Amino acid sequence: MSRQRHLYPVKLMARILGVSRSGFYAWLTRSPSARSENDERMKPLIRIAHKAGRGTYGPRRIQTELQSIGTLLGRDQIARLRREMGLRCIQKRKFRATTNSAHALPVVENLPDQQFTVSDPGTVYGTDITYI
Repeated sequence: MSRQRHLYPVKLMARILGVSRSGFYAWLTRSPSARSENDERMKPLIRIAHKAGRGTYGPRRIQTELQSIGTLLGRDQIARLRREMGLRCIQKRKFRATTNSAHALPVVENLPDQQFTVSDPGTVYGTDITYI
């Protein structure tokens, strides 16, 4: 509402959103809560711990990292602040072999046999399947 009040009347927005005008104006002049001030102080520390862990630390490891420098934060609080900041863990993917050369399936014979001279047009076609 505060961003749009220069475009639309506050009375109209308050009625549509189901809030009181007096509550909106009280919210504008209200000072930040102790929790939000504490959160703003902790966000840079969490970001530093996240970068120190190369983006792989979750809330528990960040909590341990912060405890080592003397900052006590709960795991759920760290998770909430990371969500607000958009920080996510980089998870390593398990290596998975996609080629099985030891199969008993028939193998198509190599018809061109690496002979790249073509006698007639339209007898040999080539393609690239690197996108697969």
